[in-house]
Parts: sequence; C-alpha cells; structure tokens
Amino acid sequence: MHSTFTMSALKTLRALGIAVLISTCSALNANNSHPKFRVIAFFTAKQDQAHISFVDEANRWFPQMAAKYNFSYDSTSNWQNLNSDFLAKYQVIVFLDTRPEDPAQRAAFEAYMEHGGAWMGFHFAGFALTTSTPSAYPADWDWYHNTFLGSGQYVSNTWRPTSAILRVEDRRHPATRHLPETFKSSPNEWYRWEKDLRQNPDIDILLSIDSSSFPLGTGPKQHEIWRSGYYPVVWTNKNYKMLYLNMGHNDIDYEHKYDNTNKTLSYTLNNKIQDRLIIEGLLWLGQHSSRRGRGTESAKERGW
Repeated sequence: MHSTFTMSALKTLRALGIAVLISTCSALNANNSHPKFRVIAFFTAKQDQAHISFVDEANRWFPQMAAKYNFSYDSTSNWQNLNSDFLAKYQVIVFLDTRPEDPAQRAAFEAYMEHGGAWMGFHFAGFALTTSTPSAYPADWDWYHNTFLGSGQYVSNTWRPTSAILRVEDRRHPATRHLPETFKSSPNEWYRWEKDLRQNPDIDILLSIDSSSFPLGTGPKQHEIWRSGYYPVVWTNKNYKMLYLNMGHNDIDYEHKYDNTNKTLSYTLNNKIQDRLIIEGLLWLGQHSSRRGRGTESAKERGW
C-alpha cells in the first residue's frame, strides 16, 4: 500500500516538474520572439585598434543585455543598410564607432530621427575635424554635429586612456536617476568639443568630468593632460530621442610592452555603475521610441 502510494506520488511530481519545465521554456521562447524593442548597431572597426577593441566588446556585451532585458540586438558593418526600408524594423540605432559618410545614408538617418526614432552613440561617433590636420571625418554634416549633437568639432583629447571621476548633472533623467552623485569610470580617451554645450538650451548634459579627476591623463605630451575646465561626457538633445556617451576607447598596448599583438589593456563595459548608465539609457530609448507604426510626428512635435 505504502509502495503504491509512493510510486503514484513520484509519477505525479515528475509530471508536474515536466509541466513546469515546458511552461518555463515556453515563456522564455515567447520573450525571445516578442522583444520589447529592436536595436541595430552600426560600426566600421577598421582603423584604430582601441575602437576595434570596443566594437568587439560591445558586440559581445549587448546580446547578453538583450537576453537579460528582453530586447533584440543586431549589428552590421554594412552602412548601406542605413536606409528607410532596413531601419523600419528597428526602434533604436546605435553608432558604435563612426558615422555615415554617404549623403543618402545621412538623409535616411536624419529622417529616422525626425520621425520618432531613437539613437545611442559612443565616443568616436561624435568625432569630426576640419580646422587642423586633414581628417577622414571632416566637419561636413552640419545637422548632425551642430544641431543634433550640438558639440561642433572635436578640439582635443586626453592621453593616455584613463579613468575619470564622473559627476551626474541631471538626476531626473531615466538614464541617471539610479546613479550615485559621482563614480569612477572605465578608462577612456576623453574629448573636448568646439562648442560649449551649457549654452545650448536644447542640450541636457547628464554627466561631466568632476574636478577631482584633475590632472586627467598621463601624457607624455603636456597638452594631453587636462588640469582644469568643464567637460561634458554624456548628454541628450531635448528635440530628439538620443543619447551620446563619450565612452568607447579601450586602452591598447600600442608600444608592445607586453607582447606584439596590440593587446587590450582595459575595457569599457566592465564597470557596474557605468554599465547601468548605458543599459538604462538604452531601455529609456527603446521603450519610448515612437517607431511602432503609430504615426510619423517628430519627437519635437510630441514635446519630448
């Protein structure tokens, strides 16, 4: 009698366990097949080893975050995909290291943003330089650098890539409201810009370099060591659903002190607080993008 009861109970428990497992797998499959939003990341990753290292890192990290937070992440180095038909599938565009150069691609991106799309850009995606040495990325896209980013041209940078103490300037924004007042960043090459973003009413500066970071940089060139000044690091343009982060330059063994492979000496996406900034910024962009077939009014027209 006791043996029969035990066998019956075991069969029942086994059946329940299988049912729970099937239910769990079904739920996971449902989440994977119905992401909250879709992200497409564009990159070039051909020249500077530090940028290539970051792109490789990002294309490992973002799929992990996508699985955790239920969004989809695709990436491509084919900038010809920057067209209206291809972009129609995505709510968020990410520029990991560069910007489009072709006029048709630029026009497609501007139209995407003007009609409610969302964008996240890292580090070199904001770079443009015309006034000094010739650059492969000249300041020849007025809307992007002056209206959209608001920063104008790149002016200078710190060297060597090093951590900075970052200060939260706007604690009300969804990307920053859970961050501490200050925190130590991952190592980075920091940029200085042509325009003072504090003077632009459309720009909301979210983070800047805290004065406790100075001197910032190790040289050896003295002008690459910052000793004072105001340097925005993360900001958004109130007229668009966008977030620019001047992060994404890993330190590299350019001098081959350790081996001859241009070894990566630091990473960007291994800092708990900084990672939280990036993922919460991305969730804000994706969950509030209007590109879901519900009209074509711009972010500015909706009063964002």
